[in-house]
Amino acid sequence: MHNNVNELFDNLWQQYLQVTPSAQKIHQLLSQGEAIVNDHIALRTFNLAKVNLEVLAAHFKAVGYEEKGQYDFAAKKLTAKHFEHSDPDQPKVFISELRVEEFSPALQTIITELVEQVDASVTTAANFVYNGAPWQVSQQQYQTLLAESEYAAWTAAWGYRANHFTVHVNKLKGYQDLEAVNDTLKQAGYRLNTSGGEIKGSEEVLLKQSSTMADTAVASFSDGDLDIPSCFYEFAQRYNLPNGQEYTGFVAASADKIFESTNTK
Repeated sequence: MHNNVNELFDNLWQQYLQVTPSAQKIHQLLSQGEAIVNDHIALRTFNLAKVNLEVLAAHFKAVGYEEKGQYDFAAKKLTAKHFEHSDPDQPKVFISELRVEEFSPALQTIITELVEQVDASVTTAANFVYNGAPWQVSQQQYQTLLAESEYAAWTAAWGYRANHFTVHVNKLKGYQDLEAVNDTLKQAGYRLNTSGGEIKGSEEVLLKQSSTMADTAVASFSDGDLDIPSCFYEFAQRYNLPNGQEYTGFVAASADKIFESTNTK
């Protein structure tokens, strides 16, 4: 495990850029040379004991994170939690896990086989959360998973990495709101996720979010390479609670649609 939070996120960012080249370009487009504040990252996993949400969370708890919220995504059969650091300037971490037992025997068999390939020692290594897939998966297995759960297929192919980084729009110089950020992105030719609307959430729920559709990158399967959706960039505008503090949680209805940024359709 890492003991330095900045080092952990630097590694996550570098790994993310390898399959999300658009993020670097968007970063430059929006930053105008200024620092960009990362609101949160997200990671995906399966709820099998060896690699479940808590196994991933331990890597962040080791550098000062604490659990702050729990979420349920019934349609996608996911459970999630978010974590915050004692230093509010550090990004929040959103970790979700697929409830494998709620799927078909075929999906359960594939996921169980993948996780059985993982040596438990791998999951506590410092690089576990940014080292990709710790298993071999075939294109046929990927397609079988994809037919049932886009999330399962993506996680099988890409493994452990930041599924997205997120620009904290409130702290972005030169932009009044998320709408202005979206306009800049569209003018530059980026495709936004329109599931549930271009902007998910509202001032009423204290959080507005948008995201690009994932880049396409080469994933290595046991039987060759395939171009598939990789990771995406998200943008979040937060509102203040009645006490004047910025809302730091997540809105399940919005996150449900953000997950679709990696859809192959």
